[in-house]
Amino acid sequence: MDVAALIDEVIAREGGYSNHPADRGGPTNFGITQAVARANGYAGDMRQLPRAVAEAIYRRLYWERPGYGFVAEIAPNVAGELFDSAVNMGPATATRFLQRALNALNRNQRDYPDLKADQLIGAKTLAALGAFMRLRGKAGEKVLLKAMEALQGERYVALAEGRPANEAFLYGWLANRIGY
Repeated sequence: MDVAALIDEVIAREGGYSNHPADRGGPTNFGITQAVARANGYAGDMRQLPRAVAEAIYRRLYWERPGYGFVAEIAPNVAGELFDSAVNMGPATATRFLQRALNALNRNQRDYPDLKADQLIGAKTLAALGAFMRLRGKAGEKVLLKAMEALQGERYVALAEGRPANEAFLYGWLANRIGY
């Protein structure tokens, strides 16, 4: 799994500077919100955010910190989906999608024990993923991705239903985020 390629893809989708009035994130560049940039040491104008700073933030916050590199060793496409979902919804939400999908696909714990959906990639989540992949293989990885994407899509619709201003983004979320 090439995290640099994933970052390039996200930046291409996110585009450059934006300050959409309906976006609670405020000024954003390369998909990095001003709040995230500030929390990671960038104090300049968001229009001038260096791409290298955005890349470093993506790598640290949305790949390394949540442990998606460990997932990539078992199921590379799942790791890519986790990364993309984490960028858009946060690593905790993305990881919970994986845990919930694994629980729903374990055939009532016959294949591996249920996971606590604690939103963290740990030994139990990695063990469940490994067991799933050994049993189901690459075809199973595609099914797992579909389950994760279904959860993601439901969340997007709920966000639009819960806040009408989010309807401005729903089409793009569904078109550009599901099935990255």
